[in-house]
Amino acid sequence: MLHLANRELALAILDPTDPADLARQGWRYCHGGYVWQVTDAQLGPLVTGPSYPAEPGVYDGQGLPESFRHTRRDNLARLTWRAANGVAIGAGTLTASPDPKASAPDAVLLGERCQWTVTPAADHVIFQTRQTAAGISYELTRKIELAGRTVTSFTQLTNVGDTPLALQWFPHPFWALTEQRAKMQLPAGTTVPENSVFMIAADGALTFKRPFGPKPDNQFALLTLPPKTPLTLSLNHPKLARVTFEVSYVPEECPIWGNGHTLSVEPYLGLTIQPGETRHWFARHGFKK
Repeated sequence: MLHLANRELALAILDPTDPADLARQGWRYCHGGYVWQVTDAQLGPLVTGPSYPAEPGVYDGQGLPESFRHTRRDNLARLTWRAANGVAIGAGTLTASPDPKASAPDAVLLGERCQWTVTPAADHVIFQTRQTAAGISYELTRKIELAGRTVTSFTQLTNVGDTPLALQWFPHPFWALTEQRAKMQLPAGTTVPENSVFMIAADGALTFKRPFGPKPDNQFALLTLPPKTPLTLSLNHPKLARVTFEVSYVPEECPIWGNGHTLSVEPYLGLTIQPGETRHWFARHGFKK
């Protein structure tokens, strides 16, 4: 693994050039810039996953992964595909499983992985790759930066092909729960449909109706956020005063999901990148004592 550290925090980041780390990476999450764990110098590990503290399955993952979707979340319309061949940007080429009975995640197979150049520095690591497949060609740069108690993930994506590139991107942070519950402050006016776990007050305060039970107990819902505003939120943590989270863009949609081990808010960025165009964005965590 790759490591960034200061007096406050240490990051363990999967190395996309190391076969041992590649065994933890499939087609779901971007391989470059995958933060596996954030550790406080005095308090220990701070982020979890759907099976934490057990070693997760490749599809589930843990930590602060991020993903370029190859199909739309809402209707599964194919995005980065041409006929039977696809691309998971930042992961590798895709094919559909020959087994007609296969379901996610086994319905998609990862083929040729991206080749990454990794450039470490004292307070950041830069990951760069370029890939051409399934009728698309792109250049991707990811930068993970540690500054004090703040972790920022920067992404730069360039369409170097000759057709528009349409896709969805989202961070999938796995935050720790306190006794299978969480309290979260979302923007005022955020709402959520009726469900068995999450409820949101008019001021944006999210609380749990009940704690999560053991697997398979979980809850998925779609948040409705105030329009035209990048998402910012904060939540409680069993070891810290709070965790803050922000993204630099206005989400296209925003799922929330949790189980007895973790909670995640996933602000989706919808992208259509023209040939020769470059887009930039970031996601940022603050781990507050």
